[in-house]
Amino acid sequence: MKRAQGFTLIELMIVVVVIGVLAAVAWPSYQDQVRKSNRAAAQQLMLDIASRQEQYLLDARAYTATLGSSAGLNLGPQGWDCTTLATKCSNTYYDITVAVTAASAGVPPAYIITATAKSNQVSDGNLTLNNTGTKAPLNKWGG
Repeated sequence: MKRAQGFTLIELMIVVVVIGVLAAVAWPSYQDQVRKSNRAAAQQLMLDIASRQEQYLLDARAYTATLGSSAGLNLGPQGWDCTTLATKCSNTYYDITVAVTAASAGVPPAYIITATAKSNQVSDGNLTLNNTGTKAPLNKWGG
């Protein structure tokens, strides 16, 4: 008698279970890496804004809240929309804004850059960076 060739149902079920276990372990790790990548893109733009703010301070003796127009920092990095609202840069995962405090009575001007998480990034939280270089939350900035 000739033996039938192919896989048995039990063998197929074992393969399905193994693939399911591997996917259950890999998917959360993948999602975490995607969140870290999105956060790194926001942090890179925030650091670029901070650098441009310091140059703007040297040129105009003040900081600016205008990000997207030539009258401000003239930002327009790839993947970010800084033109719709000149005071905000957005992508799918973050809205980045700058709040500026003018100099007064011996107090120097200041700014705080805030990246507000949205969409799938909300669980990662918001990021801030100010003119003194203080970053929050520190654990999200690698510190």
